[in-house]
Amino acid sequence: MFGCCVAGRLLQTNLQQVDETHALFELPAAGAINHVCVFLLGTVPFPDGYGCTVHFFWPGKGFQLLGMLSNDKPSAIFRLRGTYTAQGKAAFSASSSSSDMQQEEVTAILGLSIEPLSDIGVQMANMNIGTVAKAEPASGLRDPTLLAERIVKHLFNYVSGFTGGGVGPDVAVPMTLIVKWYENFIGKVRNGGVGFLERGDE
Repeated sequence: MFGCCVAGRLLQTNLQQVDETHALFELPAAGAINHVCVFLLGTVPFPDGYGCTVHFFWPGKGFQLLGMLSNDKPSAIFRLRGTYTAQGKAAFSASSSSSDMQQEEVTAILGLSIEPLSDIGVQMANMNIGTVAKAEPASGLRDPTLLAERIVKHLFNYVSGFTGGGVGPDVAVPMTLIVKWYENFIGKVRNGGVGFLERGDE
């Protein structure tokens, strides 16, 4: 169902199934990994309303959520270098070339957990909740209340574009739509902060 490709290496299809909803790929020489791509092979789709969260495990550091996959988003690329792996003296301090070599020889794990999209949406929101807080706010958005109001307005405008211009108590909004908005929103924040909220950009 899943494939994995570490940049500069052969495609991995050696998925290890843990149980019905959990699987993993082992990533040898993990300290040398820059980027990793995980994707659906296209042979078996997720059941309706389901997707999977993608987690990275470094020995001694535990599992950390990287992102998600769904039938609407069948692949994703994650940067590990400098965040999780050896370039990151900030992430994993290395004081000598021998310790760098030890880190490169570490086998990490890429974990996959099949879950309802509603649960995944909550996890994705929690994963990067600090991203918005850390982004330097535009001058008019230093007030947390105003910032929250602009974020909700941005979500409302986005969803309205898919529901015929109106959102009310009787309008059902698919969770996948919220997930897509969230991914687009976080991407904008990462690339340029929250100034687009003040400008009213979509």
